[in-house]
Amino acid sequence: MKFKPVIGISMGDPFGNGPEITVRALADEEIYQRCKPLVVGDETSMRYALKVAGIVHGIHLELNVVSTPTEGKYTYGTIDLMDLKLIPADEIPDTSSMDVPEPFGVGACALGGEAAFQYVVKVIELALAGQIDATVTNALSKEAINMAGHHYSGHTEIYADYTDTPKYTMMLAHGDLRVVHVSTHVSLREACDRVKKDRVLDCIRIANEGCKALGIKEPKIGVAGLNPHCGENGMFGWEEVKEIQPAIEAAMAEGIIIPEKKPTPPDTVFSKALGGWYDIVVAMYHDQGHIPLKVKGFVYNREEKHWEAVEGVNVTLGLPIIRASVDHGTGIDLAGSGRSSELSLVNAIDYAILMVHARKEA
Repeated sequence: MKFKPVIGISMGDPFGNGPEITVRALADEEIYQRCKPLVVGDETSMRYALKVAGIVHGIHLELNVVSTPTEGKYTYGTIDLMDLKLIPADEIPDTSSMDVPEPFGVGACALGGEAAFQYVVKVIELALAGQIDATVTNALSKEAINMAGHHYSGHTEIYADYTDTPKYTMMLAHGDLRVVHVSTHVSLREACDRVKKDRVLDCIRIANEGCKALGIKEPKIGVAGLNPHCGENGMFGWEEVKEIQPAIEAAMAEGIIIPEKKPTPPDTVFSKALGGWYDIVVAMYHDQGHIPLKVKGFVYNREEKHWEAVEGVNVTLGLPIIRASVDHGTGIDLAGSGRSSELSLVNAIDYAILMVHARKEA
């Protein structure tokens, strides 16, 4: 029998669209042919999401509430749930007589932030204990978790802290387009200051290992410049000469493949990546990497005024455990409407499965 990994899925902000897209993703029978999904969240929220899915999409699934991963049924038609009991029933709209979706309209709040944070901590604990094979995260609100007293700038930093990981980076992926970041959730002014040889070299190394974790045996890496035209030899900035190029040379001396042997101008590096020049790109800051991924993965139907696709995966590289995530926010404005896309969550589950198998084969 083919090995099917247990994938722990954090429910996300209970007042966001995480519960709904979880239900929609797990309404796909093929998911259960590839893995054993286990949701960590709240029964109150998941039952509401099931009601919305039934009204809007005709999806009818059962919940199996468990206390440990070994109690899961992992069969199509049943969602296995570890209920942390953090959201009281009176915080969720009554569904007993609901015949049309009733959006929450709650917004970011400390209760939602605390719950979402605890779901993430739980899946990390389960993975570190070897009770699940990988983790997948729905979106949380950075504002809400900080309102709850957890002062992190996002999932990446939570995972790094709770796994005692000093060197890590975020990877975004959509199909064969993959990007890692030298810096993420800091101001643009600070991001420029963080472009230093040692950090760039660390990210190149992590990118190389991250591709190998996906089964790419000899990764080709593109390294973006920071400044327009890569600084034109100092005319527009010296970072490429003083920091990025030395990091590239050190990486190549270790046998890492960087085809161009120098920084690539940011306005062409992603077109080249899409053309197959690289397996992954090292971006110098958050938006430099995020914008091209979201232009490719987020598709809005202007005539019908809705999102046709919200695809892409966020993976944290360098951790001792596997973490993949949706590449979008909490969808607070869509929560309870039944209109949120599950595609990014499905992509994240598939990436987690791929990484589990690659680790086993390594």
